[in-house]
Amino acid sequence: MEDRLRCRQLIEEAVGSGARLWKACEVIGITVRTYQRWGKDIHKGDGRHAARWKPANRLSEEEIAGILAVATSVRFRDLAVSQIVPILAEEGLYVASESSFYRVLRREKLLKHREPSRGRRHSRPEEHKASGPNQVWSWDITYLRGPICGQFYYLYLVVDIWSRMIVAWEIAERECEQISSRMIAEACLRYGVKPEQLVLHSDNGGPVKGATLLATLQFLGIIPSFSRPHVSDDNPYSESLFRTLKYRPQYPAAAFESLEQAEGWVQEFVRWYNTEHRHSAIKFVTPAARHAGQDHQLLARRKEVYEQAKKRNPARWSGAMRNWQPIGEVSLNPASRKCKQAAETQRQTA
Repeated sequence: MEDRLRCRQLIEEAVGSGARLWKACEVIGITVRTYQRWGKDIHKGDGRHAARWKPANRLSEEEIAGILAVATSVRFRDLAVSQIVPILAEEGLYVASESSFYRVLRREKLLKHREPSRGRRHSRPEEHKASGPNQVWSWDITYLRGPICGQFYYLYLVVDIWSRMIVAWEIAERECEQISSRMIAEACLRYGVKPEQLVLHSDNGGPVKGATLLATLQFLGIIPSFSRPHVSDDNPYSESLFRTLKYRPQYPAAAFESLEQAEGWVQEFVRWYNTEHRHSAIKFVTPAARHAGQDHQLLARRKEVYEQAKKRNPARWSGAMRNWQPIGEVSLNPASRKCKQAAETQRQTA
């Protein structure tokens, strides 16, 4: 009773101060209809009718306790209800119906995993940063359709995330860790990669986590990095490259007729991508030019051209001149702002 009087008094004060009645009721947590009903008879109790009878099939407290005891037992705690009920029936036991099990477990918030045997949650991959070429490579395998329905060729592609240059590629008729090991080793030899210099990121497929490849990486001093299972966003550079490859106008609408044709097409694509394609993420210089350190000179030349054009006709430049500053550090799987703040707080308190 006192609560009602107090709520009504607060609403009247708010309305008297210029607030809307519905807004004042919303803040208090009641409806306008409830406020109006209170005004008719503030001393009247709750007018809602209580249940006059209990359902005949209502579970007793003992039966509910029995359901919980069965569902959380060592034997059944990692099984679904749809499996628990049939097993009990086979043993001549009836505790409750399947729907009753679900209803009780839902009320107790036990419909998820009732035992810590649930699948391990994989944390986000470690962030890797590249400030120059041959520091972080990303690689993956994609399918190219072959001449027979259901037959595919497998394209192995390795890309440098800093320069976006394709540093190695190969096509084979099968996925094989020996092929990837040889390809990575030859690429490291070609670009003079030193031990502990390179991070190689890939997904969680068998050919990229095989013992042969991991042994090769260890021998070469390469640091392996892996995506979370079934999370393609953890390997964005390779996925983006595959999209560029398969959306090229020259990409065959039908399947490749042979392995040799597929090799020839990919070879031409790699040449175009590395030496002709102006990549938007690196200020529209070619990956090969950035990998060779020529991007600073090219961008400086563009800046000079723009400055001269602005001097010749300054009226056409109402805003700032286009930014031709080179792209600096590049990150793979950058940590979220929240994680960075937590790490900074931990560093300061250490």
